[in-house]
Amino acid sequence: MSNSPVTGQFTIQRPIRYLIDAPPGPTPQVCAIALHGYGMNASEMLSLTRRLLGPQPLIASLEGPNAFLIGKPGDSSTGFHWGTPATTGFHVDVHHQAVRAISAILTQQFGAGAGNLLLLGYSQSVGLNYRFAASHPGSARAVMGLCGGIPSTWEDEITAVDCAILHVARTEDEFYPAAAVEQFEQRLRKRASDVEFHLLPGPHRFPLKFATQAQQWLSRVFGLNSAP
Repeated sequence: MSNSPVTGQFTIQRPIRYLIDAPPGPTPQVCAIALHGYGMNASEMLSLTRRLLGPQPLIASLEGPNAFLIGKPGDSSTGFHWGTPATTGFHVDVHHQAVRAISAILTQQFGAGAGNLLLLGYSQSVGLNYRFAASHPGSARAVMGLCGGIPSTWEDEITAVDCAILHVARTEDEFYPAAAVEQFEQRLRKRASDVEFHLLPGPHRFPLKFATQAQQWLSRVFGLNSAP
């Protein structure tokens, strides 16, 4: 009879691809770090974020480190994601490293500070962004969560989250049941004082029709001279 297998692990570095779309001129008042949902890529997220936020913000779109084929046999179409429930500790750490790294790049190349930074996530990345904001106070001015969830440990911590939060949810989201979504605003307010919550009709989709409200929120939170 063979011995029981030995379980172990080691850490390797993973490259994180990013795209930056910067408007001409001085450092924008809003520098958005955008993270996509499961099966998407940085290019797709960059396009959607630009349509949502308008022409003024700088957008840095990060790509998840995990790749998989999303097409039919013979199709090489690739999607990316940020991790699975089985790897929570690891992919949360990778996400934190990625956000810190792109923040440093935006500071070095564009002079952006924490007061300029918006952490924006769609679907899978929303909860990761909330974890980052809670773990790194003073690292961003605002967080925008689109059609995603809130960490299960959100209420376990008592430290206040010091950034403004805009959360957009859907009434018929197939990944986040209505019973859970209805509690999101109350849950977010337990740790953040500046929370704006919107529940839109429809299924799990990127809320492009919310662009006007999103840009009005940016104008308020970042003190823009005029709405984008």
